[in-house]
Amino acid sequence: MTATQDRIRIIDTTVLSNDWYVLKKTTFDFLRRDGTWQRQSRETYDRGNGATILLFDPARKTVILTRQFRFPVFVNGHDGMLVEAAAGLLDNALPEQRIRAEVEEETGYRVRDVQKVFEAYMSPGSVTEKLHFFIAEYDATARVSDGGGVEAEGEDLEVMEMTLESALAAVQRGEIVDAKTIMLLQHLALRELTERGSA
Repeated sequence: MTATQDRIRIIDTTVLSNDWYVLKKTTFDFLRRDGTWQRQSRETYDRGNGATILLFDPARKTVILTRQFRFPVFVNGHDGMLVEAAAGLLDNALPEQRIRAEVEEETGYRVRDVQKVFEAYMSPGSVTEKLHFFIAEYDATARVSDGGGVEAEGEDLEVMEMTLESALAAVQRGEIVDAKTIMLLQHLALRELTERGSA
């Protein structure tokens, strides 16, 4: 089997926007499985890689989420107020290092032990971002501030605590529609189910 890099010939790359993040249009030839070359053109949006974390209190079976305004979903017909797990871009930091700082900024909770559960590309058809997913335990003593995000970055987050069961029901009702959050909630629910089954 031919290595992927040998199946791609970059013909031209044009930067379409370099304002908030980088949007490029690339024309390339792709070697198809039947041995023929096909010219294709794709746009890629590079915003860097990120990390997300779900805080879970195993004693009370609760999770910490945030609610914030997201303009792109607003223009797609949603009211724009998304319920999400804490997340942020890496900005050249290590994923674990960055998510510790991000979760404290957004939720006000300082976590000690974080567990990486997986990595995923969230929109591989057009966005280059790879997201690192974490879970960490918390309790009331971990709260060091009100959270809410960084005002200078336009963040204005409401911190929410709910039971895992309530959060999963909110997914079912279409009230939680953020993909990374749904993935973390379902991962946690499966883990809890597995642990109960093996107890």
